Amino acid sequence: MARVFQARQRRLRREQPVARPVEEVFEFFSDPRNLEALTPPFLHFRILTPLGPRIEPGLIIEYRLRLHGVPLQWKSLIEAVDPGKSFTDVQIRGPYRRWRHVHDFRADGEGTCVVDTVEYELPFPPVGDILGSGLVERRLARIFDYRRDRIAELLPARSGGASPA
Repeated sequence: MARVFQARQRRLRREQPVARPVEEVFEFFSDPRNLEALTPPFLHFRILTPLGPRIEPGLIIEYRLRLHGVPLQWKSLIEAVDPGKSFTDVQIRGPYRRWRHVHDFRADGEGTCVVDTVEYELPFPPVGDILGSGLVERRLARIFDYRRDRIAELLPARSGGASPA
């Protein structure tokens, strides 16, 4: 009898206050051309798809990157968009067995709380889970730390406007 291994579902959740109105923050994130600015240079991330100024359900975005020095192509689908509130992208092709990233934007006083929730599974269970879990978790933490810092740089508090939470 063949044994089927189930990949372990993993989750990453990050929250970040941004001292800008939710409409403005959502506008920034819903422009797919800003994705390169939020991705760390060590990934050598480049968007391959010609893109317009807004995401919309059904949009497919292809990119090229390097993961641990290995060149990869990644294809994502914008699965859902709730204007001003959230959008979800899922991996169609890429390094993960499964990847689903929900971007939530919540009004927080005069500012916004940006919430990223990523649910993912590593490839090649159970070997991928055993060998890659710590490495992937550290790499994702590094990527989202970079993203946090870039958001703070690109969307700073306005003088006389909302203050950081």
